[in-house]
Amino acid sequence: MKILVIGSGGREHAIAWKIAQNSKVEKVYCAPGNGGTAVEDKCENVNLKSNEELAKFAKDNGIYLTVVGPEVPLTEGIVDLFKSQGLKVFGPSKEAAKLEGSKAFSKEFMKKYGVKTAEYEVFENEDEALKYLKTCAYPIVIKADGLAAGKGVVICEEYKMAEETIKDFMVNDIFKGSGKKVVIEEFLEGPEASILSITDGETIIPFISAKDHKQIYDGGKGPNTGGMGAIAPNPYCNEEVLKAFEKEVIEPTLKGIKEEKFDYTGIIFFGIMITKKGPYLLEYNVRLGDPETQAVLPIMESDLLELIEAALDKKLSEFDVKWYNGASCCVAAVSKGYPGKYEVGFEIKGTDKAKRVFVAGAQYEDNKLKTSGGRVLCTQSLGSTLDEAIDAAYDDLNKIEFEGIYYRHDIGRVK
Repeated sequence: MKILVIGSGGREHAIAWKIAQNSKVEKVYCAPGNGGTAVEDKCENVNLKSNEELAKFAKDNGIYLTVVGPEVPLTEGIVDLFKSQGLKVFGPSKEAAKLEGSKAFSKEFMKKYGVKTAEYEVFENEDEALKYLKTCAYPIVIKADGLAAGKGVVICEEYKMAEETIKDFMVNDIFKGSGKKVVIEEFLEGPEASILSITDGETIIPFISAKDHKQIYDGGKGPNTGGMGAIAPNPYCNEEVLKAFEKEVIEPTLKGIKEEKFDYTGIIFFGIMITKKGPYLLEYNVRLGDPETQAVLPIMESDLLELIEAALDKKLSEFDVKWYNGASCCVAAVSKGYPGKYEVGFEIKGTDKAKRVFVAGAQYEDNKLKTSGGRVLCTQSLGSTLDEAIDAAYDDLNKIEFEGIYYRHDIGRVK
């Protein structure tokens, strides 16, 4: 059995690693992959970029199943393309992927089907947005409508900051079109949770909860990044929270998917805020989260490929996902200067001394693993307790070196 995994991040390394554990899998092609997937058991990188190239490769090489990692190809309609050519693919259709591709679309969907979420307004005109912001209570949240690599959400403490954000998004166009339309949303207070889930369009099975740490500096300070680490399970997701989440978020979401007749066999990721009034949905993602995937998949005892096949066969309701009775932690090591400007090309040493490393921004060059991106890699560990998992992940990270290495010291320990 040959599998194709699309993407090049730490998330895709974790997906490829997990799928390769299935005894029926002969080869996992990673397109384009990274320095981690290049040496992972059963894996091989293939340098393909366009959706058309990927479909041709799948057809020419007898690929049994393609798993799409990142959001961009999903919002571009790669699933529709593959299905039109009779290729087996795991992911939502282009129409369903708008739940992530457009914040305005997803908020309208939430409102229509009664999903518990923050109050909001949508603007496509700078002057109208600024006029509205003068009437708001602060802090307020401004979101770019389109995809912005996890950096399109700004919490504005006062009007001046909100005005600057609107200028950046709508006038300076820092997200190349994704911020021309904005969602202005009430600020919710409380801890966040990431609940990755799988759906076959008839059933949604939530995975074990996770907590992502987005800010660059210790204590949750500084600008947002793509993620500095994650833990699973999320200590704030108690039984009461999860029951409310099921009733007020999952059930109405599934109703909407069915009524809209979305072609949705794939991942649905719920970003929630746990407030004093219970959980509120912040956003949908239509793919696995990064770095949450690197914490969640190692704690999953069930076979990932079997779970995906159950979704493709519309038999999720019969699948019982098993989880390790403990905790998981992953901590990201990033390039100096990230999420701003950073240099690449530095040799990475010590990865062979760590038990589990998921590579993101690193490639092999002259038989040496070298940095090639902002988020370089993460170490991941399990433990019978959360503290044990955190300590083990940091013990491994301390063995790894590259010039300018930076990481937070409080993943899983800060509220």
